[in-house]
Amino acid sequence: MANSLDPAATADDVKRINALLPVKAKILRITQETPDVKLFSISTLDEQLPFPVSPGQLVMLSVFGMGEAIFAASAGENCLEVAVKRVGILTEALHEAKAGQTMGIRGPYGNGFSLDIFQGRNLLFIAGGIGLAPVRSLIKHVLNHRKDFGHLQLIGGFRSPKDLVFKRELTEIWPVSEDFDVAITVDKAEEDWRGHVGYVPDLVKKLKPQLDETACILCGPPVMLKNTFNVLEELAFSPENIYTTLEMRMKCGIGQCGRCNIGSCYVCLDGPVFSLAQLRALPDEY
Repeated sequence: MANSLDPAATADDVKRINALLPVKAKILRITQETPDVKLFSISTLDEQLPFPVSPGQLVMLSVFGMGEAIFAASAGENCLEVAVKRVGILTEALHEAKAGQTMGIRGPYGNGFSLDIFQGRNLLFIAGGIGLAPVRSLIKHVLNHRKDFGHLQLIGGFRSPKDLVFKRELTEIWPVSEDFDVAITVDKAEEDWRGHVGYVPDLVKKLKPQLDETACILCGPPVMLKNTFNVLEELAFSPENIYTTLEMRMKCGIGQCGRCNIGSCYVCLDGPVFSLAQLRALPDEY
């Protein structure tokens, strides 16, 4: 391999020398999911999958000259799918992008979900808002390997009906999938809403999900997670069977910047998926 000073270094050489260097990618499609969430289908410049990702893994997206941020990703057909909520300067720039535009991408990062642990078990997915994105990546894998898993249940919470991300999957595809129960709640209803109104922890308490051989996967805002953890434990779920993700703490993705460390743990290297039991063993900094 050429060294870092060799002017003939190839692109692959440079990537190995500098793991923080993004590669150019192309936006294949943009789907407006909600007023402030867009789903980006991202490929290589020749419209191939940039790299494989496992459920729960993350990628860094960058707009040249604007910086980068980390997002949950799932594999699509010859592309990666990334849901982006407009919350700041970089995400605003992404929301202004058009199909065909180039951007930077690097990854994948993190260990993702331990699929072997979930195999043969019932799965309870609990998601709040954009937290459905990493959960969706796992759901897609499970449905593609349906015989390897037991009963499925999803409890999703959103601010209002217009804030439902992946609405077609939530309302049309997943509810008719084999042995898959879907329940949706909104904080504030609109006139034509006929579903549940209230917060996720309250709906979990009301539904009393089955306990036997069930693993719980939660993603969402910190306050939702904290309150839902409490409800699940009240329902006798053990911390070892409750899993969540901490991707919001990650920055460099490769254990160099130190931003994501919690005690001696680096979220980007040891996570981003942790059981509640693992989190309880860490300093209370998450």
